Order: sequence, then C-alpha cells, then structure tokens
Amino acid sequence: MSAFTLLGFGPGGWGGALLLAAGTTLALALCGFLLGALLGGLAAGAKLSGLLPLRVLADGYTTLLRGVPDLLVIYLLYFGGSAALGSIAGLFGVTGFVGVPAFGVGVAALGIISGAYQAEVFRGAYLALDRGQIEAARAVGMHRGLILRRVVAPLVARDALPGLGNVWQILLKDSALVSVTGLIELLRQAQVGAGSTRQPFTFYLAAAALYLAITSLSTWGFSRAEARARRGAR
Repeated sequence: MSAFTLLGFGPGGWGGALLLAAGTTLALALCGFLLGALLGGLAAGAKLSGLLPLRVLADGYTTLLRGVPDLLVIYLLYFGGSAALGSIAGLFGVTGFVGVPAFGVGVAALGIISGAYQAEVFRGAYLALDRGQIEAARAVGMHRGLILRRVVAPLVARDALPGLGNVWQILLKDSALVSVTGLIELLRQAQVGAGSTRQPFTFYLAAAALYLAITSLSTWGFSRAEARARRGAR
C-alpha cells in the first residue's frame, strides 16, 4: 500500500485518525496552556507580593516544577491520581486498577508545568513596566483596581507575549509525553499506525508534518498578536 493510500481518507487510510489525534493534541495543549496562564498569573502575583509566605510558596512551586522532568510529573499525577481514585472506589467495593481520565491528567500536568514557566514570564513583564505610566494613572485619580485593569494588565500582557509564545511551543511538544498514559494524541496515533502497517517512517513523517503545521500556525498567530499589541507603542 502506498504512502498516499495509507495517509488518505479512503478505505484503509489513516488520514482521519491522524487529524483527529492532531485535534486532541491541540486541545490538550490549549487547555494546559490556559490552566498554566491561571497558575502562572497567581504565582507571579505571589512572587511580587509583600507577603513572605506567599513568596516562599511561589518560589518553591516554580523551582520544583522547573527542576523535575516533565515526564515524572505526568507519571506522578497519573499513578497518584489513580491510586487515590482506587482507594475511594475500594470503599464502594470496586476492586482492581481504577485509572483517572488520561486527558484530564494531561491537562493538569501540562498546566502545572507551564504555569511555573509562565509565572517567570509574567513576573519579568511586570518588572519591565514603565513606572511613569502607573504614576500618571494615579495622578489622574485612578484607583488601584482600575490601574490594574486598564494599565498594568494590558502592558504586562503585551510584554509577556514573546515569552508566552515560547512557552506555548514547548508545551505543544511536551504534549506528546502524555501518550504514556494511553491517550490517543498525535504521537500515540502515529505509533499505532506504524505498528499496525509496519510503515514507521511514513507515519512518523506525517506526525512531524502535522506538528510543524500546528507550530507554524501558532508562530504566525503570536506574531500577529504581538504586532497588534504594539501598535502605537514606542
């Protein structure tokens, strides 16, 4: 069977399965990135706060998650969550292994990991702010909440965009690690196709092309967002 037939959408073709898996990869990375943005924003706020316990907690989070292999975090969440779920299920008489949903574990792992990196991106963007703009906002009578919403948040988001783009690209590639939990994302689907047809080069090359297409579109999207955010900026 030719490569075009294998990767096509006809009988015996794997095109539909690969595209569906690429969609799963994209959804996994996007949900993990959004969760990471939430965690990263909270961690950055804690690092910049005047409260020592919050700073210590946030420093511990970012140091630990950036120092531990991503695959290990996925294993800990998957097997730790499954053990906890199994203990709860045992109370109701359920025996055997009870696994947590692989997609949920993947989103949680990617979110926790990327949150540690996004925290540093947000913190750096905040520290780079022009204090004169905040002083100007205060001078015209803006209260703290309004300054945060109208001045600080837009400027931090603008300056954080390049760093967030890098975190997104890394997160997208890390999403392939979630395949160890059995989730059929792009790399896992390519493995299944390669094993079933004994055409590994064809399937892994197709997976590489799909990853490259997603990253290229992402790069274009972040570039457009940066250009739009910097309109009128000196």
